Amino acid sequence: MKFKHLFKTIYLTLFVITLVACSDDDDTTFPADSESIADFVLDNQDQYSSLLAALEKANLVQTLSGTGNFTVFAPNNAAFNEFLGDRSLDDFSEEEIKTLLENHVLGIKVLSSEIQTGYVKNQADFSSYIAKEGDNVTINGVASVTTADVERSNGVIHAVDKVIDTPSLLTFAALDPSLSSLATTAITTTGFETDFGAVLGDKTGNALTLLAPTNMAFMNLGDISGLSAGELEQILLNHVISGSLLSEGLSTGYSSTLASVTFGDDTSNLSIYINTSDGVEFNGISKVSTADIVATNGVIHIVDEVITLPTVVTFATADPTFSTLETALTTLTPSTDFVATLSTTGAAPAPFTVFAPTDDAFGNITVPSDEDDVADILNYHVVTGSNVRSSDLVDGPVATLNGNVTIDASAPSVKGAENDTASNIVATDVQAVNGVIHVIDQVLLPAAPVVF
Repeated sequence: MKFKHLFKTIYLTLFVITLVACSDDDDTTFPADSESIADFVLDNQDQYSSLLAALEKANLVQTLSGTGNFTVFAPNNAAFNEFLGDRSLDDFSEEEIKTLLENHVLGIKVLSSEIQTGYVKNQADFSSYIAKEGDNVTINGVASVTTADVERSNGVIHAVDKVIDTPSLLTFAALDPSLSSLATTAITTTGFETDFGAVLGDKTGNALTLLAPTNMAFMNLGDISGLSAGELEQILLNHVISGSLLSEGLSTGYSSTLASVTFGDDTSNLSIYINTSDGVEFNGISKVSTADIVATNGVIHIVDEVITLPTVVTFATADPTFSTLETALTTLTPSTDFVATLSTTGAAPAPFTVFAPTDDAFGNITVPSDEDDVADILNYHVVTGSNVRSSDLVDGPVATLNGNVTIDASAPSVKGAENDTASNIVATDVQAVNGVIHVIDQVLLPAAPVVF
């Protein structure tokens, strides 16, 4: 199910209270007449000739001369000289300059009296993080506003002292004070194989989706001092999904994170369950509080809880299509404690291979009322000591905790002793840290006990 309107407040409508002109060394004199933004740049080439040259190369002069409501954070010549260093505008393509400049432009007019700290989308389709502290306003932690509220016929200019380079995921993770625990943990912890700073800061690397827990989320997690560097690294990687997944492209179902688990010689990425039925929730644990913070190398969704490494129980409880299975594992078998058993990690009887019937599958049988009978059925769906992914399924019998089931790897399907037809494996390789789940469309029925 696609959600185009998941978040009506994906971005904060910028900015905080009055911003006053500031820098002592800023001697720009602004003309009184209200013309276009491009006219202002043209009339003040002593300060903005580099900006004008960049606008001309990017073919944006006409845009900022026309009608509209723009907010332009305008870097002066000194800012461009610092940014370019030994380079010149000729070293950049037209598209590169256009993207850089649009990173300074908002598609709405925002006066200083309307400024609030937070995120806003700019004309390059990236996010900008505006921070307000006292009378100081900074953009992406780089540029400070030196003079505000130069109103023109098609918007407003705020003069800034730096060129605002396009942001990476690291830009926002490091800047946003609500994400300081994530940034500190990811970047300063020793012993990681992953260089999180390099990965999140690589603008040319593969696009990523970062599920960024807030400081409060880390507080809710509790003491992490007992975790090894490897365990903590995997938890952090469990918040990163390959590809740039904007909120409008999210739908209910399974994806994979960059966290992984190894059984024998096989290493597999962990699954993550995304539920979009009420906002966006991951693994039934963590909800998105701020979505679609867009950088050059992906997107950030801020989440309210740390997404710990999932067990097979995590998915049984998070996926609503397993609600009857969850009831069978808990309410219907109170003295068996399947949850404790199936939460085992790192030791026998883990890892598990679980054939998990959907609610529709349970709807086609009469679920027994006797706990022992329910337990017999549940045990018939669990293989212990093996993490058998779909690529490893082979034809023939497989021993469960309550007898053999029969696999047809080509279908793929699995048949119980008392089933008239085989159960289709409708979804494969839902990978947890302690095993793998294959979703099936019929409940597997063990052989009936012999009555003497």
